[in-house]
Amino acid sequence: MAAFFLFLHQNQSVMGTYINLGNIGFQRVRNNEYVDKSGLIAIINSTLFTERSCSCVSRSRRFGKSVAAKMLCAYYDHSCDSRELFADLEIASDPSFEKHLNKYPVIFLDLTNFTTRFKDDSIIEHVQKELLADVHKAFPDIPIMADDDLMAYLIRVTESTKQPFIFIIDEWDAICREFKPGTHAMDDYVNWLRRMFKGSNSPQVFAGVYMTGILPIKKYKTESALNNFIEYSMVEPRRMASYFGFTKDEVKSLAKKHGMDFDELEKWYDGYQIGDEQSIFNPNSVMQAIDVGRCRSFWATTGAYDAVAHYISMNYEGLKDDVIKMLAEERCKVNPTKFQNDMSIIRSKDDVFTVLIHLGYLSYDWQKNECYIPNKEVAGEMVNAVEANNWTHVMNALETSEQLLQATLRGDGDAVARGVDVAHDENTSILSYNDENSLACVLSIAYYYASNDYIIHRELATGKGFADLVLIPRKNVDSPAIVIELKYDKAVDTAIEQIKRRQYPAKVAQYADNLLLVGITYERDTKQHQCCIEKV
Repeated sequence: MAAFFLFLHQNQSVMGTYINLGNIGFQRVRNNEYVDKSGLIAIINSTLFTERSCSCVSRSRRFGKSVAAKMLCAYYDHSCDSRELFADLEIASDPSFEKHLNKYPVIFLDLTNFTTRFKDDSIIEHVQKELLADVHKAFPDIPIMADDDLMAYLIRVTESTKQPFIFIIDEWDAICREFKPGTHAMDDYVNWLRRMFKGSNSPQVFAGVYMTGILPIKKYKTESALNNFIEYSMVEPRRMASYFGFTKDEVKSLAKKHGMDFDELEKWYDGYQIGDEQSIFNPNSVMQAIDVGRCRSFWATTGAYDAVAHYISMNYEGLKDDVIKMLAEERCKVNPTKFQNDMSIIRSKDDVFTVLIHLGYLSYDWQKNECYIPNKEVAGEMVNAVEANNWTHVMNALETSEQLLQATLRGDGDAVARGVDVAHDENTSILSYNDENSLACVLSIAYYYASNDYIIHRELATGKGFADLVLIPRKNVDSPAIVIELKYDKAVDTAIEQIKRRQYPAKVAQYADNLLLVGITYERDTKQHQCCIEKV
């Protein structure tokens, strides 16, 4: 009977705008297709009431941040009973599940609700005012004093109830993206965050704090504005790598369930390396593709395109050439440690690449400190950004790449040589054009269109050495495999003979009856390419 009375009492709590939101948000999530990410809750549970109780998770748009915030709200909020919502999920079997389920007053703040309404320096005053009034409605017996700010009131509520809060902020960096550094709004916001979460009373008031946004916490000079927060970012995800975005196994299950072609989903939406997770898919794009029944780009809905076009137009040394290399499926070195976590403070090529990593336009390999374009969807948007910046030579090479592929497939070596000549002339700044590696980079750009129908391998290992460029047909593509050998200042026949002497792995050997051997050479004296094509 006592437990039943407690249930009634909890559900009689007045639902507020920011407090006691209950579990309706996560109910709507569960009413649709849901990939279980509830293991995240166990990680947050392990931080409660510890020195690690403040978490900031930064991910690109459409990577499931808001869904996770709604899930946490539903789990912790004491004004509802969420047991059935989680009964079939991973967290239900975790030892911490019962300990924290629906045990706390939860304040849930989406800062975009304020940045869309208030465009002046008074924005934090409005945040304080609205949250203070809403929390008071939940605790009407505890009066607001004349000099109370939100934190002062929360301190007295906690002292009276002996019940600490969970504070969840979605889009924590919305103000940082709208207001420039040094403005009153930014200074007020940083001071408010410090007052709330870094003061001596913060551990008493909050069992845990969870913030999520696109950017990690902003750095001021050499220190973080909130160095007591544990950060989980695209660059350093720690234990949360698999809880934002879909893993390969999760997408395979979705593809099987909905009759989708996994290889197509992989080509379009895979490619993110987040921490030790080598294969993370964009979850929003995967679900939209399943909904419409085909793969296409859904990236435009992320709203960051204008910023990307602006960043890649910046005149930092080597930036343009590196973007071209990445379009050719190359990787580029990056140092993400100097970035100030502020999209308005870009001081180097490394800063440009780092902000593009946080926006999801590039993936980051932390072991090699390299960045690269993750998949076909993002590559298409990068091409759009290149076009917007009037990189005419690059666009010409990309636009003629379809013609080059068709010439290759019909065995027209002269046409291929002319096409490579054009690609070379228009991209000579990419590398010092003096070896096979330089030629391979240009060829990757020239064969850009082929990525629609082929998986392109640079330096594919063979029984004896490496093949420079190997094109393997994608599933359901009725085209020959293509092996391309590149030579600098050598006879074109040498390239073909070298292909024949090599032993190729099974992925090439299975096309033994449907294989094109392509030798391409560059003669330094004539500055011309030659091409020879043989069909096996």
